[in-house]
Amino acid sequence: MARPQRRRDRRSTRRERKSVPYGQVHIRASFNNTIITITDLTGATLCWASSGSSGFKGSRKSTPFAAQLAAQSAGGTARSDFNMREVDVFVKGPGPGRESSIRSIQAAGLIVRSITDITPLPHNGCRPPKKRRV
Repeated sequence: MARPQRRRDRRSTRRERKSVPYGQVHIRASFNNTIITITDLTGATLCWASSGSSGFKGSRKSTPFAAQLAAQSAGGTARSDFNMREVDVFVKGPGPGRESSIRSIQAAGLIVRSITDITPLPHNGCRPPKKRRV
């Protein structure tokens, strides 16, 4: 017996673009990669980019140039798709892509209202791992 065919719903799979004039940029700069996430004021992710998603592999992901291209990609998407104009920047981590990603967000046409460093610092918390002897 033939199976009944499933009818596909003709609703559009494309999501509607909402206008978000103000947002937040979260930059996670580790020693190996830089991840840029753009959110609205409630923290819901709108778009993201990383050095790896920008086409870099291996040790080239940790360069400031890779972070710059990732920030340009995320900033351009936020500006074109969500009509974003102004952002607050939150930077976390000690990586080499910190400053270059902030500069390229400004170059993408977003106005930076504030820059906040939210790098977690222990108040003498956990004991660090022992030093390597090579």
